[in-house]
Amino acid sequence: MKRTDYCGNINESFIGKDVIVKGWVHKLRDIGNLIFIDLRDREGIVQIVVENDFKNFEDIKKIRTEFVIEVTGKVREREKINPELKTGKIEIVAKEINVLNTAEELPFFPSEKKDISEEVRLKYRYIDLRKDRLKKNMALRHKVVLNIRNFLNDNGFYEIETPVLIKSTPEGARDFLVPSRLHPGKFYALPQSPQLYKQILMISGFDKYFQIARCFRDEDLRADRQPEFSQIDIEMSFVEEDDVLTLSENMLSSAFKTIGQNVSTPFLRLTYEEAINRFGSDKPDLRIKEEIEDFTEFFKDSSINFLKDIIKEGGVVKGIRFNNAKSFSRKVIDSINQDLRNLGGKGAFWIRSLNGELKSSLKFSENEINSFQNKTSIEENQIYFLIAGKLKEIAQQLDFLRRKFGEKEEGFNFLWVTDFPLFEEDEDGNLTSSHHPFTSPKYEDIDKLENEPLKVRSNAYDIVLNGYEIGGGSIRIHDFKLQQRIFKLLRISEEEIEKKFGFFIKALKSGTPPHGGIAFGLDRLIMIMAGENSIRDVIAFPKTTSGMDLMSETPSSVSKEQLDELKIKII
Repeated sequence: MKRTDYCGNINESFIGKDVIVKGWVHKLRDIGNLIFIDLRDREGIVQIVVENDFKNFEDIKKIRTEFVIEVTGKVREREKINPELKTGKIEIVAKEINVLNTAEELPFFPSEKKDISEEVRLKYRYIDLRKDRLKKNMALRHKVVLNIRNFLNDNGFYEIETPVLIKSTPEGARDFLVPSRLHPGKFYALPQSPQLYKQILMISGFDKYFQIARCFRDEDLRADRQPEFSQIDIEMSFVEEDDVLTLSENMLSSAFKTIGQNVSTPFLRLTYEEAINRFGSDKPDLRIKEEIEDFTEFFKDSSINFLKDIIKEGGVVKGIRFNNAKSFSRKVIDSINQDLRNLGGKGAFWIRSLNGELKSSLKFSENEINSFQNKTSIEENQIYFLIAGKLKEIAQQLDFLRRKFGEKEEGFNFLWVTDFPLFEEDEDGNLTSSHHPFTSPKYEDIDKLENEPLKVRSNAYDIVLNGYEIGGGSIRIHDFKLQQRIFKLLRISEEEIEKKFGFFIKALKSGTPPHGGIAFGLDRLIMIMAGENSIRDVIAFPKTTSGMDLMSETPSSVSKEQLDELKIKII
């Protein structure tokens, strides 16, 4: 029989009408002369009432949780309203109930409140996905993607699919390799990003491209990482950085309306240098009000020799002020210093105002302590934690302190970080790309490429939301001669260029417009919007932190015949 509507959609407008609903038995309560069934489907729960004059009343008592049933009945107003259900003002008096399928004893039930280990949840993901929270997350993901598709379509973008079997050009994370049966000994790779293909689409004249792209990286995992993930991939021709940033802001503003949030634009923009100096991170959480303060000049003539020595060697002294100094006991401070040592530091020193007295963990002169009070206007029950060293080495430690002890506001706080260094140095002192080798340098820094490469800023930008990088992109190099200079600085030989990027270089020489783009981590974006702590809770079938799919028991062995066909031997 045809379903009238979803369980969760039955409301007061149906009162007095016969309806047919289908779903899973969420709970069954037998109180003698009445049986109450909470029936659940994708849209929610509705209460079914089975009265004692029901023709198969005793048989209904045999129904168990998670049986799949069909109910025909009349909708009536409930005597006792349940405000926790959107159907809480009505109920359905059953006229007929058909069991469509039974369910064996399950390892856990969607109605259970107790915590279930993630391993069990992922092994039985088809049960886990029946939970209201996860169903809402999947619905949110659908609505956000649909909103973004519609927004980009309305702004003149074409959705174009790029290949999933591509050439291996590892530039950081490892590629997933796919052996070719037709070409023994040769391999495809799964894309870490559609980077080269979307640039080629600009060269092809498509002007505005987007794709909800599947990407793959064979790397170690974390709570917000997966070996396969989705990104909102965007590329545009004849644009400058501001065009990409403005479009992205408007797209996110539209997407956040799906959760009833009005996002104001434009977003704050900070250079990479500003972000590191003020927050110790290129992805700071701006919901935390505390900022890093610079005390290098103050301590350059300090009575504490090690501080003077660090500053003379080009180091800095930076600190953060926190309230509630009383909460920082000796035990807490010892724990903080251990955490900082675990991050590669030597610990922090502190200056605090408590009980009308200013004290420090270092033996400063009385004059220095008084000068510090005058400089900072430190108030009663406040404490400064200060760290000395090279900024590059202590930034992470300052960021750690800020995130752990800072006062955080609620909401969604966006930030652009721009002007990243074009290059970094690896452990051997060789230049590597901070983003990727197709990122263009700032025009005003091009003359520094050969002589001062580490001072060259890039036309790269990251977007940060609540301390997470949710997207990043750049204006690309469209001039082949400039691309050659970048390859040369990165010590990529002509042979390697031809082997890895030959097809792209030929395209670049064929008339390339100025272009740029951005890619957003869809999973991470939905995780934040849903208020989750792990992207696994916004992906239907995620992998574990070891890259396993516990439900399908993947990865798995394959037969010798399959390996022989691919000319592969496992050693």
